[in-house]
Amino acid sequence: MPLTPQDLTCLREAIALAAAARAHGNHPFGALLALNGDILARAENTVITGADVTQHAELNLVRLAQQQIPPDVLAQATLYTSTEPCPMCSGAIYWAGIPRVVYACSEEALYDLSGGGLALPCREVFARGARPVKVLGPLLEEEAIQPHLGFWQAE
Repeated sequence: MPLTPQDLTCLREAIALAAAARAHGNHPFGALLALNGDILARAENTVITGADVTQHAELNLVRLAQQQIPPDVLAQATLYTSTEPCPMCSGAIYWAGIPRVVYACSEEALYDLSGGGLALPCREVFARGARPVKVLGPLLEEEAIQPHLGFWQAE
């Protein structure tokens, strides 16, 4: 499925969720799940306030989705995220059966901003699975970088 105007709208909302996560005292990451432009669930990063390094926005979203959204709906949905999913989150997305990911900031750009991380693109993680996951990104990268500016240097 090619990029749509709805994709850009949802991606901008994921970026806004990243800014909200930062405002709430967490790392600046946000994600949402949508189907045909309808938002099914939203999540922010809660690593700091939740005192749990696994509480990335995408993983929080997958946990929420698994509790509230039937598998047949997840199998048609798109996950939008402010930043390319890390290997941990990519695994969760794969196991949840979500077939499409659209992201803004690349892990390479994040690596440059934050000074570290796991340099393993989500496409490489998904390529190892038996079921395909379509990936679009990076997109709107300059917008997606904004919530990160000044954050990683202060930490």
